[in-house]
Amino acid sequence: GCGLLNNFLFIFFEMSNVNESLINITTEQRFQGTEERVLFSTLTALPCCMFLFINATMLRSLRSKAVFRQTCRYILLFNLLFADTIQMVLSQLLHILAACRISLTYPMCGSLTSLANLMTVISPLTLVIMSLERFVAVCYPLRHGSITSMRNTTAAISAIWTLSSLHVLTQNLLLIEYPFYQLQSLQMVDFCSMFAMLLGSGSDYYDKAFTTLLFVTAGMAVISTYIGVIIAARSASADKALAQKARNTVLLHVMQLGLSVSATIFIPIIIAIGRVVTRLNFVRILNLLYFFFLLLPRCLSSLIYGIRDQTIRPVLLNHLCCHCNAKPN
Repeated sequence: GCGLLNNFLFIFFEMSNVNESLINITTEQRFQGTEERVLFSTLTALPCCMFLFINATMLRSLRSKAVFRQTCRYILLFNLLFADTIQMVLSQLLHILAACRISLTYPMCGSLTSLANLMTVISPLTLVIMSLERFVAVCYPLRHGSITSMRNTTAAISAIWTLSSLHVLTQNLLLIEYPFYQLQSLQMVDFCSMFAMLLGSGSDYYDKAFTTLLFVTAGMAVISTYIGVIIAARSASADKALAQKARNTVLLHVMQLGLSVSATIFIPIIIAIGRVVTRLNFVRILNLLYFFFLLLPRCLSSLIYGIRDQTIRPVLLNHLCCHCNAKPN
């Protein structure tokens, strides 16, 4: 579901209820050895630290100048990168906890997954608003300043956070139906993940329904703006250079949204893989998937935007090089 994006796929196999007879493995094969766990954890932790540094530098760059703090698209970009960075931190934290075989209590796990769910919803909604901003810039250039004012941008971001918070609140309310009072202890048996917190059929159905609605709606909105920008670019009165740049930007948003969707619909494929490979091999596969489907996409946004945007690029490079370069104009 929507919250699955923040839960790395490695955890899934550790606590999944895949039929053991389908996996047909011995007890010795069930878990990775200590050396291998350390190796895989290091191979994911190192790039994660690098990606976090890049994202943090990008966030710092977007707060370093007034033009970034007062322009709609840069404010929205900051909101997107902030959500992706928090997701990355939480995912790596859960990954380390699972690798170390540390289980949490239900309240602590619920707090982490709720925060991750909040950020998961914020990302696609922010992409929609960013696409609409580019659409307005091309199709309504004379009204762009008034439509994308600071007031309207703040209202849009507030609406995104409000909707995301309501989603998380609904998920938590659905947990009331679960009989926690019958548990001998609030200590979790499984590792902390969204799978472990989907307690009861109501939570599972709601998560799937909300995820489907969110990504279908966001996908239609982003694709519609892309088509609108293409049509506007063909008109004689359009600014060809601006239209071309806006089309590429919206296309990037389509790709970003596609990565989010692919990470979500990938779960059924994982279940199928888990039924035909050994547990140990499956854990190895999931470590690779964790890198390519969770860590990498959340770093690409800052790199692509930072390199493409002529205003951000010199500031970002200056910060990345720890001010070794000359200060940008």
